[in-house]
Amino acid sequence: MKIMFVSAEVAPFSKVGGLADVVGSLPKVLEKMGHEVAIFTPLHGCINQQKWGIEELPNSKLTIDYSYGQYYFNLKMAKLPGTENVNVFFLDNSKYFAPFHEIYPRNIDTRYEHERFIAFSHAAIEYAKLLNFKPDIIHSNDWHTAMIPIYMKVNYKDDPFFKETKNFFSIHNIAYQGQWFDDLLYFAQIDHKDVWNCWGLEHFGMLNWMKGAINYSDKIVVVSPNYAKEIKTYEGGKGLDWTLNHNAHKLLGILNGVDYTVYNPETDKNLVKNYGIKNIQYKQENKKAVSEQFGLSYEQDKPLIAVVSRLVEQKGFDLFGPVCEQMKELDANFIILGTGAQHYEDMFRYLSGTSSNIRARIEFSAALGNLMYAGADMFLMPSAFEPCGLSQLIALKYGTIPIVRATGGLDDTIIGYPMEKGDGFKFWNYSPYSMMDCLRYAIDIYQDKKDWQQLIKNAMAADFSWDKSAQDYVNAYKEALGK
Repeated sequence: MKIMFVSAEVAPFSKVGGLADVVGSLPKVLEKMGHEVAIFTPLHGCINQQKWGIEELPNSKLTIDYSYGQYYFNLKMAKLPGTENVNVFFLDNSKYFAPFHEIYPRNIDTRYEHERFIAFSHAAIEYAKLLNFKPDIIHSNDWHTAMIPIYMKVNYKDDPFFKETKNFFSIHNIAYQGQWFDDLLYFAQIDHKDVWNCWGLEHFGMLNWMKGAINYSDKIVVVSPNYAKEIKTYEGGKGLDWTLNHNAHKLLGILNGVDYTVYNPETDKNLVKNYGIKNIQYKQENKKAVSEQFGLSYEQDKPLIAVVSRLVEQKGFDLFGPVCEQMKELDANFIILGTGAQHYEDMFRYLSGTSSNIRARIEFSAALGNLMYAGADMFLMPSAFEPCGLSQLIALKYGTIPIVRATGGLDDTIIGYPMEKGDGFKFWNYSPYSMMDCLRYAIDIYQDKKDWQQLIKNAMAADFSWDKSAQDYVNAYKEALGK
């Protein structure tokens, strides 16, 4: 099969969250299974073209007429690291992507943000034709590329080039749907009368790109089986539960995998000492190093609890405020890494400056994040909701015991202690006090060295490689194609 992925971010070139990891990992396995894969993504200003060997393709200038004039693109390309023939095509545009050193720039006009991704999605379709890459599957991801299934079923429905193409749409986070006023349709060159209805893009009087993608795609994929159930409920659907239930026959829940060539404590170059399940004692060298980086003293008998996350409401940081004074008194050290909403950043700066056991770095650093996975004893994820979550899967591989709220993919992937094959700790109520009870329990169990070593072994033995999930995707692709 020929499979075309379209995404706003692709690891290792550009990354904010799990979307980048998925699009940067799944194609590697699909290639090994014998499929031809191409990835289309914007050339963000933050991408280091020299580092990744990104080169412009000759005669690749593309002109698209929009309501406000002509827009120009050039196409550049690099191989996806770890593959032989997976081409990553970068769409270069001087107005919408090149000026920014963030993938999702803060404080930009919302309409302009929509225009950026409308133009990108439209250009990606046109470049597929120019490259003569006739896809069996176009796999779009999140609202940034939700326009593609709509374009394909409306503007390109009679185009013979895409006659046999099927459209997949992945929802990595239903909270971000891409809503704006319907005058955007004029800019996008999508005829209002074709799509402006409740089974198209109209959603309570507003345009909703994600709703359109759900309605027009051949298959909808969400990134864990439990999340596929949750988003069909009023609480989990974020306003799209009716649409998802109407399209339930197209809905699949496929668990994300982890790229163990990237996240592996035995080979990770970001660690001060590599280790595996047979020499777990070397994990302590990383605990020493990361404690020093955060200005904490190394204490072998006191657990080090890590948080590596975007600092946003979804990730459960509302739970910290009511119990932050209690956290200062726990017999554990906390290290936090991330950026996000200003009030969460300020809260962690305050905690870092007023406690002896909590330290925060308000920044993004993939290298430091990996050292935290290796050096911490526990990994805290108190998410309000979590479509899949990759952090807990990475933590397992590094023998760092997850403490999670049992929601979405967190509930699918973590087996709660004291079950025989337990590899983490769970709490169910979205409450600061439930989180604190779970933390205290985990801290108590940490002192039982025999049980703790077994927890680490169970965690490191868990297998969340992409192999099984990739086969599930291939089966779904073939079903959509009638093979």
